[in-house]
Amino acid sequence: MATAPAPLSLSASTLPARLRSAAVPAGARGGQTRRGRMVVRAKIREIFMPALSSTMTEGKIVSWSAAEGDRVNKGDAVVVVESDKADMDVETFHDGIVAAVLVPAGESAPVGAPIALLAESEEEVPLALAKAQELANGQPQQAPPAPAEDAAATPSPPPSPAAAPAPVAAGTKGIASPQAKKLAKQHRVDLAKVTGTGPYGRITPEDVEAAAGIQPKPKPAAVAAASAPVAAPSAAAVPQAAVLPPVPGATVVPFTTMQAAVSKNMVESLAVPTFRVGYPIVTDKLDELYEKVKPKGVTMTVLLAKAAAMALAQHPVVNASCRDGKSFTYNSNINIAVAVAIDGGLITPVLQDADKLDIYLLSQNWKDLVKKARAKQLQPNDYSSGTFTLSNLGMFGVDRFDAILPPGQGAIMAVGASKPTVVADKDGFFSVKSKMLVNVTADHRTVYGADLAAFLQTFAKIIEDPESLTL
Repeated sequence: MATAPAPLSLSASTLPARLRSAAVPAGARGGQTRRGRMVVRAKIREIFMPALSSTMTEGKIVSWSAAEGDRVNKGDAVVVVESDKADMDVETFHDGIVAAVLVPAGESAPVGAPIALLAESEEEVPLALAKAQELANGQPQQAPPAPAEDAAATPSPPPSPAAAPAPVAAGTKGIASPQAKKLAKQHRVDLAKVTGTGPYGRITPEDVEAAAGIQPKPKPAAVAAASAPVAAPSAAAVPQAAVLPPVPGATVVPFTTMQAAVSKNMVESLAVPTFRVGYPIVTDKLDELYEKVKPKGVTMTVLLAKAAAMALAQHPVVNASCRDGKSFTYNSNINIAVAVAIDGGLITPVLQDADKLDIYLLSQNWKDLVKKARAKQLQPNDYSSGTFTLSNLGMFGVDRFDAILPPGQGAIMAVGASKPTVVADKDGFFSVKSKMLVNVTADHRTVYGADLAAFLQTFAKIIEDPESLTL
């Protein structure tokens, strides 16, 4: 494998010898006019920063798998990008030579921005370097002067995607992002018949969903904008917007991409009117069940997730959400997102259809999800499809805490530790039983107090008589 790329090099003298020797005079290629017409044969394509998730606005280059001067084939992984949730390989859609790396490892770029230039052959490399120089200087790529009568026949190439929406560039029409290709396969959508609305005509996941007849999900930003007017001052009043003076002797460490995404989501949550309900639950029988199934790889988190999913099946309003500020979105699936702390951030892998799978299959799925989460290899659907979130700090001895509602969901459950507690029965006799306290934070636009109380009663019955969890 090629060594990691050096910082961006834009001169032909920095190319490998085998590419320098192939350089041709500028006048011998696209910069020459012939009989008053511009002759442009070079095929230089841009590798864009892809949208690896629905919430991703920019990505950070972790490493380049291909260095400047390397020849790559369509489908080869050329770069590793850190999105707001995971590190993912990004493939190229064309054969060619990596002529110029525009965004070196360790730097970030917005979604849709060019991060490298791909030349079709060695002869196009000098032209790619010239284009890279123009992009680095913030100038749009322009053709050399041509006779006035042919000015209309030779339009200037489109401006940078960051400046204005660009038309479809040559060689990019019909190209789909990795997530769009995955969705197309799932929904059996022919990408050749889909019109891309992304940068330079690229097909986005939203384009595939539209072609499949799936109702698009509003983005969190759009939801916030459509919220009631009173919500706007709340978000605007967050002190995070103000830059505080530095503390003498302190060290400032910028957020990672994941930490920035967590911060953004937490700020967005402030626009949602929430309320909290706590409920004590006796866990003696659950603890006994856990001791029986623990040798088979079942964790307490999986048992709690399964119990929550079974309760949600009986109370679908708690599994619903409000996405536009004026309607309910009832989810047909019960997907339990579970908060997991990883190095440098927080992520919520999702147990899909948790109400339909047994605890043993759920445990295997959970083991795989945690492994991928710690390696930062989760796919977008692994962490962005949750309908209800579970956060368990009981293993740390925490007896109670409140959780912040994630954007786009109706409720989140915070589970504390199970501890010996003196309780009195209906006849006045005292005994010691294990009890845990769960606190649920819910969106008051869709979930009311009576709804949440009824859900917690059902959840408590399942926990206190957990045999149904093994069915």
